[in-house]
Amino acid sequence: MKKIEVDATNESLGRLSSKIAVFLRGKHIASYQPNILPQVEVSVKNLKKVKFTGNKLKGKIYYKYSGYHSGITSRTLEQRWKKDPAEVLRYSVYRMLPKNKTRDKIIKNLKVIS
Repeated sequence: MKKIEVDATNESLGRLSSKIAVFLRGKHIASYQPNILPQVEVSVKNLKKVKFTGNKLKGKIYYKYSGYHSGITSRTLEQRWKKDPAEVLRYSVYRMLPKNKTRDKIIKNLKVIS
C-alpha cells in the first residue's frame, strides 16, 4: 500500500479536498484504471490550520433530515468545525468521489492525523 502524506497548513478546504480525492482515486498514478481500486492511503496532518475564505464559517449551512415531520436540522460550518474537523474534511472528500459502490471502500483509506 502506497502512503501519501498531505500537509493542510494554509490550504483552502475545497482545494485540499479535491487534491485528496485525486490521490484516493489513484489518478496521479500512470497506470490509473477507473475500475480497479488503488492501494493508496492518504494521511492528512495539521488539519486545524486549514483556512476558510470569505464568509463560509458563518454562511455555509449543512442540513440533516431525520425522515420525520419537521425533522430537519441545520448547522453552520463553524459549529461542525468546532465539533470535529476531521468529519468535515471526510464529508467534503466523500462528496467528491464517484457516486458508486467503490466510494465507501475508497474513503476508508483517508486518515487524519491531529
